[in-house]
Amino acid sequence: MNFDVLRSKLLHEAPPLPLVPARSDYDFDPANRPKDTPALTPAAVLLPIILRAEPTVLFTERSARLAKHAGQVSFPGGRAEPGDESLVRTALRETCEETGIDASFISVAGFLEAYETGTGFAILPVVGLLKEGFALVPNTDEVAEIFEVPLAFLLDPANRQKNQAEWRGRMRHFYAFRYNGHYIWGATAAMLVNFAERLTA
Repeated sequence: MNFDVLRSKLLHEAPPLPLVPARSDYDFDPANRPKDTPALTPAAVLLPIILRAEPTVLFTERSARLAKHAGQVSFPGGRAEPGDESLVRTALRETCEETGIDASFISVAGFLEAYETGTGFAILPVVGLLKEGFALVPNTDEVAEIFEVPLAFLLDPANRQKNQAEWRGRMRHFYAFRYNGHYIWGATAAMLVNFAERLTA
C-alpha cells in the first residue's frame, strides 16, 4: 500500500470541539433516534495500521467484566479526559493504557469523520501508522485480547456484512465483519467502512 496516497485520502485536520458527527449508529435507522438527546461526550479511538509486509489493523476485545460494551471488539480509545490537550492525545493515551503501545511507535496519518454512537458519544477516529517493534502489555482489567486483521481483508467489500439485531426494543441494522472467530460490528465496523470508502473514492 502507498501510505502517501492513504494520507491524502484522509482528513488532514482534526475537527474542532464540540464534534459534529457526520456518521452515526442511526444512519441505517433514523427513526430510532430519540427525540431528546443529551449533548454528546467527546471521545477518540485509534485506527492502528501496523506497517508489516502485509499491513494489518490492530483491535482489542473488551473484557467480559466491563459494565459497558463487555466482550465487544473495538479500536483502542475512550472518552476525553480533562488533562488531554487534544483528541489525538486522548487516542494515544488510551492506546497506551489499554495495550501498552507507546506513542513513539505511532505516526498520525489523518482522521475520519466523527461518529455518533447510540450510547451518547461523539468519537473522532484517528488513523495511526504503527511501526513494528512495539511490545504489547494489555490492561487485563479492560482488555481480554489484542489481535490483528489484514488490512486487505477489511478493505474488500466482499467481506463486509450488513446485519440486524434488536436493541432497546427496536430493530437496528449495522455493518459487521467476521475474521478467525472474531466478530467486528457496530461503530467499529462502520468506521472501517468509512475508511474503505475514503481510500477507494
